[in-house]
Amino acid sequence: MSIRIVNATLPNGERGDFTIDRGVFTDATSADRTIDAAGLQALPGLVDLHTHLREPGFEQSETVLSGTRAAAMGGFTAVFAMANTMPVQDTAGVVEQVQSLGIDHGYATVRPIGAVTEGLEGVKLSEIGAMANSRANVRVFSDDGKCVHNALLMRRALEYVKTFDGVVAQHAQEPTLTVDAQMNEGAVSSELGLAGWPAVAEESIIARDVLLAEHVGARLHICHLSTAGSVDVIRWAKARGIAVTAEVTPHHLLLTEELVRGYDARFKVNPPLRRDEDVHALRAALADGTIDIVATDHAPHPPEAKECSWAEAAFGMVGLESALNVVQQAVVDTGQLDWADVARVLSQKPAEIGRLDGYATPFALGAPANIVLVDPSARSTFSAESLRGKSTNSPYLGRELPGRVMTTIHNGYETVRNGDVVDAAEVAQQARAAESEAARG
Repeated sequence: MSIRIVNATLPNGERGDFTIDRGVFTDATSADRTIDAAGLQALPGLVDLHTHLREPGFEQSETVLSGTRAAAMGGFTAVFAMANTMPVQDTAGVVEQVQSLGIDHGYATVRPIGAVTEGLEGVKLSEIGAMANSRANVRVFSDDGKCVHNALLMRRALEYVKTFDGVVAQHAQEPTLTVDAQMNEGAVSSELGLAGWPAVAEESIIARDVLLAEHVGARLHICHLSTAGSVDVIRWAKARGIAVTAEVTPHHLLLTEELVRGYDARFKVNPPLRRDEDVHALRAALADGTIDIVATDHAPHPPEAKECSWAEAAFGMVGLESALNVVQQAVVDTGQLDWADVARVLSQKPAEIGRLDGYATPFALGAPANIVLVDPSARSTFSAESLRGKSTNSPYLGRELPGRVMTTIHNGYETVRNGDVVDAAEVAQQARAAESEAARG
């Protein structure tokens, strides 16, 4: 089915009309269906470089189907799936399985991230070359959830991925400095009697790894930057010409360690929520380009992993459905980013880092039709009913957030229509039709 979108506001503020047919933008002026996008902000389909889909192995928390439904609801048309599944995504067979599940369900493109080390154990490099040469065409490698703390292994990984223009995405956490850590180290942790997580545990790994990346001449990406000191290290590295990129999560742009005072495990996350000063430093760094992208670190957990004591609770928050709302509140409504910047940090740049084709020239004739229409004037209270994944461990429940995704179009077909996800059977059918059309050329 062809789709005509009229009266949309482009990221540059101009009004634009689009026609979508056979999965791409065309210059036709009529279509089978017309969407009047007056008052809606058009953005290129969002790309999340850091998602935990949990399948295979942890389907009680999330599946590729439920996770990509959540992604579509948030305006995402592509997600990069982290490797901490069971079995771990450390072989060609597992990454191909995850990619195939994404293709079958059709809500979003799923690009698997390969593990850096076998079993995420930090002892021996995984089958990096085999994953890179597989049907999944893996270009991002990470042990996220764990740090590649062995400097020699990290160097070897950087050397390996350099040969095919891959990137290592580091979870920067020196493990010897964070044993039993429960929250940010500082006055609040001392007051609450919780073991502190020092900022230097993150900053020291980043400092080491940017020097390794410089020595090797490879690309390095830093996951979920959370401290002002980390911003300083990244800014220094970029000034030296080191090929490093960095991400910040929506929750680190908005929430602070003060929320831990209630011992609500929805606010327990790795890296931990930091000081207000860190939040403001992260926002400024995103605005000036020191931080390249926003990534969700969507980390679903079943109720029993969160509805327990703080010390026993799992680290992590769901974030796909709320990411764009939080970004709007934290940096758009405050005037630090405009919608063109949002398109850059939530679509074009993450696609570039992950070497995902089709996002460099959004809305161009012949380009893949990945687009999201957002009502920036909407405001609503975020609740469990706002979620479309399997888990409800969101830190935003009960909080009023701006913006609402009204339409998400992935590869030319709707995955969100009139503000809600399209039925799974219809999406899967459309995905099969799109794949058949692409195969016919």
